[in-house]
Amino acid sequence: MKINVLRLDHRQKRDARITTHVCLTARAFGADGVILNGDEDTKLMENVKDVAKRWGGQFKVDYKKNYENLIDEWKNNGGEVVHLTMYGSQVHEVVSDIRKSPKDKLVVVGGSRVPTKVYKEADWNVSVTSQPHSEVSSLAVFLHMLFEGKELDKEFEGGKMKVIPTAEGKRVIINDNEEEKIE
Repeated sequence: MKINVLRLDHRQKRDARITTHVCLTARAFGADGVILNGDEDTKLMENVKDVAKRWGGQFKVDYKKNYENLIDEWKNNGGEVVHLTMYGSQVHEVVSDIRKSPKDKLVVVGGSRVPTKVYKEADWNVSVTSQPHSEVSSLAVFLHMLFEGKELDKEFEGGKMKVIPTAEGKRVIINDNEEEKIE
């Protein structure tokens, strides 16, 4: 099962930081790619691609002007749509059903206002709590539950940098010279 994240209604001037965090969270928590909708933000997309290049893994960043065509195309190709919203079914009650389906998933996270069509077209409208909070936290919790924590052990192949977890200090392997830096 492939997982892609659709970030709806990105606004270049207002949302650059939060959309970057959506992209980085999607990557770090096991998604295969992210598709931006709204303003086309090539700088943001290049920055995320640069992170993937430096830190490894196969992560795609794309842009689609028309999210409606994307959702229709996704479903016509046999994929399923998971919309993260505070108004949906509780994540802990539906995540096992979502996981059981081997179909590719398009995980939709909203922007300023999510159109009714998204709610209607989604196979699952999923709530990560029924309280207002960030789409970044919803995405992280959902992916963590979907992958049952296995994403925490994911290896990101081909990166130039790798953090070695340590209780004290910072340990980073820089693959260009196979050096270890301890700060």
